[in-house]
Amino acid sequence: MNISVLGCGRWGSFIAWYLNKIGHDVNLWGRAGSYHLKEIMSSRKNAFLEFDEKINLTYDLRQAVDSVKILVISINSQSLRNFLIEAKKICNFSDKIIVLCMKGIEEDTGKRLTEVVHECLGEKQKVAVWVGPGHVQDFAKGIPNCMVMDSYENEVKHYLIEKFSSPLIRFYYGADIIGTEIGAAAKNVMGIAAGVLDGMNYESLKGALMSRGTSEIARLIKSLGGNAFSSYGLAHLGDYQATLFSEHSNNRKYGESLVTGEPCTKLAEGVRTSHALIKLGEKVGVELPICRVVYEAVNGITAPKEAITGLFLRKLKSEF
Repeated sequence: MNISVLGCGRWGSFIAWYLNKIGHDVNLWGRAGSYHLKEIMSSRKNAFLEFDEKINLTYDLRQAVDSVKILVISINSQSLRNFLIEAKKICNFSDKIIVLCMKGIEEDTGKRLTEVVHECLGEKQKVAVWVGPGHVQDFAKGIPNCMVMDSYENEVKHYLIEKFSSPLIRFYYGADIIGTEIGAAAKNVMGIAAGVLDGMNYESLKGALMSRGTSEIARLIKSLGGNAFSSYGLAHLGDYQATLFSEHSNNRKYGESLVTGEPCTKLAEGVRTSHALIKLGEKVGVELPICRVVYEAVNGITAPKEAITGLFLRKLKSEF
């Protein structure tokens, strides 16, 4: 099967590598001048992987889109709308399945990423999300993990899971697109909070963060019309180890850097997602204390240590 992966960063390049490994013909697209694609073109390697010669590396977006049935998109979530608007001018997205392999909520609108796709390409566009735990560094060593595929259309997610499954990645069928998307985006915010705790040498509080964070996001998912239980699935709680504890987690590293003052140049999607979640919470009347603490910390409204301490000064309440 011919598949194009749009986006050649750490995760996008892994997806191209993975799909090639399990037998698909793969195009890996990057913007003209992309450092990541240039690196792979020159050596067939990046910092994590070696890429088979059969993987077609291209800067030609029209060719990458128009020549395949399945498009996997892995770019900065906040860039998705503008990317689709521009791509639509030269590419034909009709009859394609779009698989979103990124985790975020549009900051300006509070829209989930599948909503952004439908607004840009039409309600009939087939779209799925591929999320869940896993780091490229671990997959490259052959360490397996479980992930989730979700879509508005059952036949789409069943088709994709059939084509994408392997001993390296065991897929589960998502059953709540709202909960899957919100949970996947929100875990990055919790990752920043975990990093702050690490920077303060408060690692023992991560258990409380996991418990209260999952409960907090469950309330939001339910208020948005999703299934609260989704927050306990692979997209959110199931991804906590990879996000709250792993040395490879960009969001955790970013939170730690807020306390230690060390520079963190890697993309941390949770920074802008924290703002989007606050907006969503206010819209549906759900209080999100952990998300708000992260938002205030990353925007310099409150010092990270002061923000965390503030959580303990909230009024006493029942756990459930």
